[in-house]
Amino acid sequence: MCPAERNIPDSGVARVAAVLGAFDALHAVLRVSEIARRAGLPKSTTSRLVRDLVGYGFLERDENDSALLHMGTRLFEYGELASRHRNLRAIALPYMADLREATRQTVHLAVLDGTEVVYVEILRSKDAPRMGSRVGGRLPAHAAAVGKVLLAFGDAEAVEAVCAHGLAPVGPRTITAPGLFRRELERIRGAGVAYENEETGPGVGCVATVILGADGRAVAAMSISGWSGRLNLRRVGPAVRTAGLAVSRELRGPSPSMGDS
Repeated sequence: MCPAERNIPDSGVARVAAVLGAFDALHAVLRVSEIARRAGLPKSTTSRLVRDLVGYGFLERDENDSALLHMGTRLFEYGELASRHRNLRAIALPYMADLREATRQTVHLAVLDGTEVVYVEILRSKDAPRMGSRVGGRLPAHAAAVGKVLLAFGDAEAVEAVCAHGLAPVGPRTITAPGLFRRELERIRGAGVAYENEETGPGVGCVATVILGADGRAVAAMSISGWSGRLNLRRVGPAVRTAGLAVSRELRGPSPSMGDS
């Protein structure tokens, strides 16, 4: 076993990372033997991993020489997704900071992933209660205000998937009846904001609004969270809504001028 091989943890994820890490700007096209050497893995292990990675589109074989491999389009798609989240975060951060300064509460930025929401940025306030949310953390979409507003302005298929998955209770006041949940989404579409009152946990209150991308689709949600008995959700709702509209406008980019064809 070579020294590089000894440094790789004995896990599937670590070995896949080693195979993909063999590629760089100077080594964009490699053979299995070269990948094995650069990754510090046995050739037999590398060959098996490469076969699976090709099957899932993470690696592709050269159309003129099948022994040559390069990064696949699946990785490009994931890279594009990560880039969009970075752009979203960069645009949203100043507005999130303004909301935190104005309300002295915690501000969240989240995206929908299947039946859950994932938090991509959190600005905490020293005056706000410490919450269990974290960047990269997840919550069931049907319970969180950010999830409800994303579902309200998203595709009908996403709502069906959430209801089919089951509206399990998360907090003491989580909506668990599909009919009631659908009516709640209709109300959110009309108001432009979603409210959460102890649906993700005791004492937690939240108001969220949707962020729309250049194609008019819901891409993220922004929220203010605090103690439900202390934070006046109705009063801060318009500020959250205004911030969401501003981020949406920036994501769409500048409008064409009157003289443009």
